[in-house]
Amino acid sequence: MCMERLKKQQHLNIDSGLHLWSVILKGEKAVQGSGSSVVKVIIEVTEMLHNASLLIDDIEDSSKLRRGFPVAHSIYGVPSVINSANYVYFLGLEKVLTLEHPEAVHVFTRQLLELHRGQGLDIHWRDTYTCPTETEYRRMVLRKTGGLFGLAVGLMQLFSNWKCDLKPLLDTLGLFFQIRDDYANLSSREYSANKSFCEDLTEGKFSFPTIHAIWSQPESTQVQNILRQRTENIDIKHYCVDYLEKVGSFAYTKQTLRDLEAEAYQLIADLGGNPELEGLIEHLSRMYKEPEFAASTLDTKLKQ
Repeated sequence: MCMERLKKQQHLNIDSGLHLWSVILKGEKAVQGSGSSVVKVIIEVTEMLHNASLLIDDIEDSSKLRRGFPVAHSIYGVPSVINSANYVYFLGLEKVLTLEHPEAVHVFTRQLLELHRGQGLDIHWRDTYTCPTETEYRRMVLRKTGGLFGLAVGLMQLFSNWKCDLKPLLDTLGLFFQIRDDYANLSSREYSANKSFCEDLTEGKFSFPTIHAIWSQPESTQVQNILRQRTENIDIKHYCVDYLEKVGSFAYTKQTLRDLEAEAYQLIADLGGNPELEGLIEHLSRMYKEPEFAASTLDTKLKQ
């Protein structure tokens, strides 16, 4: 059954974003005053929704691989996977109800709506060949990635006396994670092996580096033309990667990541520090600081 596949594949679908939520929940003061059972339920809900959303993402993006393994819908079919993923969304809601807090369902609904609004924008731009501005892209990311970030911390703060505003930190982490993923998709050798070479180009996705290239070179339509093709041609993909390097899009993306990294460290310090979260960010940053760094070591580090 597809549900069995979902359970077996959970460890494949969990990525650094999910571990960021766990680190935030376990390391921030928001946990203080909350029972261990509450923390356990919130982490479980976040993991369930994250995994279910990845199953849907793979269908929406026509992906072939996830962490080097065939995507679920290539084995069980699209209808069964959609049904299973939707089922897990409601299992998550059922778990939220066990928290027995009058605001919990409101937090759940608000953040899941934001996630789907962000995903909807991403799909709309891709399918209408509309390149967003960097500002528009950042806003979309804050909805799409921030949806589950906000869910995890929002639920936790319902049960904590520590009400400090974590939104600036969550926004920064959401941008850092998504832009890093965009960069990795087009530049990381290990990522290419796991998710197919430059899959974002095959999907026709407007990612951070390609958006920069398009807006910084308005006289050229090369990137737009390549994205429209949804190509699987390796030579064309290599050409696009070389072009992104040539026009400075990778350099701009790396500098943006460095700026977000520095901002995250400062926000963490302002909140009283969190060595575990700082260590995770430092580890994630190696990918764009050390070209030879193997992404495969990331999974080992995160699962320790």
